Amino acid sequence: MSTVKSLEDLFVHHLKDIYYAEKQIVKALPKMAKKADSDKLRKAFEDHLKETEGQVKRLEQVFELFGVKAAGETCPAIEGIIKEGEEGIKDAKDPDVRDAGMIADAQAVEHYEISRYGTLIAWAKQLGKKEAASLLQQTLDQEYKADQLLSKLAEGQLNKEAA
Repeated sequence: MSTVKSLEDLFVHHLKDIYYAEKQIVKALPKMAKKADSDKLRKAFEDHLKETEGQVKRLEQVFELFGVKAAGETCPAIEGIIKEGEEGIKDAKDPDVRDAGMIADAQAVEHYEISRYGTLIAWAKQLGKKEAASLLQQTLDQEYKADQLLSKLAEGQLNKEAA
């Protein structure tokens, strides 16, 4: 992490972190969709991939608003969450159990993103960057919806099939 001397420095550091995370998620979602047994889960992963690609573009706009080149900074947290998810996919032999595990892993990603975006929005507002806060809020709203959809899929059908 580069030297952080101000809230704006901290904001940019976390922006680079979530940018890296979103790029990793773009790589992980197609693999998850391919492994999904449930058509509804596969569609949820495919739809969220399209959303995530849009989120990356919004983050690039936020970088522009701060006059900083869009670049990621390695995020050990997302790497760990994704690695854990990949292990779960390999370890689960039953397709229904694998789907339940992938939902749990996808929700871990969503919860990480929700915490990061919430913080970035608060800091953007504090820094007087209303347009950046608005762009980040659009993404946060999508992350909440994705999390709710995953819960609905799990509680409505997929956890029962795994049991």
